[in-house]
Amino acid sequence: MIKLSRARSALLAVAIAMSVAHPAFAGPGDKALEDVRILSADDMQGRAPGTPGSEKARAYILSRFAQLGLTPIGERFEQPFTFAKRDGSTVQGVNLIARIRGTEGGKAMVVSAHYDHLGVRDGEIYNGADDNASGVAGLLAVAEAFKAQPPKHDVIFAVVDAEEGGLRGARAFAAAPPVPLETIALNVNFDMLSKNPKNELYVSGTAPFPYLKPILVKVAMTAPVTLKLGHDTDAEGKENNWTNQSDHYAFAEKGLPWVYFGVEDHPEYHKPADDFATVPQDFFKRSVATVVQASLALERELDSVAKASGR
Repeated sequence: MIKLSRARSALLAVAIAMSVAHPAFAGPGDKALEDVRILSADDMQGRAPGTPGSEKARAYILSRFAQLGLTPIGERFEQPFTFAKRDGSTVQGVNLIARIRGTEGGKAMVVSAHYDHLGVRDGEIYNGADDNASGVAGLLAVAEAFKAQPPKHDVIFAVVDAEEGGLRGARAFAAAPPVPLETIALNVNFDMLSKNPKNELYVSGTAPFPYLKPILVKVAMTAPVTLKLGHDTDAEGKENNWTNQSDHYAFAEKGLPWVYFGVEDHPEYHKPADDFATVPQDFFKRSVATVVQASLALERELDSVAKASGR
């Protein structure tokens, strides 16, 4: 009976995560779609770090934190950091960090997604709908699911800046985490969740951390998209190994287990055409439902993950 109750609770949380907060949007996943539409609109100017568009994107994300009832760690959600560009100039990036406290405490799980993109180049706006407004939308859906079904462990939401320039925000987080590093058992990272013509979403991380495989294989059995494991060994070719391709690598550098959800590259990748109009909406809704389902499952097993990893 306990297992059945938890399973039903998980399904309910997924449904609530995909439900509607705004009356104008009335179907599963529409809230996540609206997040992508707003974050990838022209007035965000491609969300390059240190720009008015980046500031506007942060304001929107913070408004969503407020809607979801998330709380900061400490006094503020905003965690600024500085980094040097290749031309020697200094830019201030800003990470947005929130937390949902667990009912029992103990270890923590960090869910991450970067909100920056390439900005404006040669007069064209690189809107970054898939890369990575989609990942931020997925993170917000996961946060809503955990608000509906409180986690056993603390879940930290890291919406990080300056990924495109060398994982700067994620590395700033990992260098000075808001909780002791030894309490973080797992990083779950989302980067590009919305575009794949084959109905495929990949999750990397089970090759270096085989104890995660049974959890994710079970998720894949009922996931609303084809969830494939891979892109995490050089046996597939170094260019196909995603271990260092997104923010999870900053956690890997600190010896932390990670999983990374994303789609393979597509024709709009790092092009001005990566805008909301090119997002296949049905696939994206199902992709978001999948990462919600996976995040709930990984948090439920976080104690066993921590034990297997020696944390």
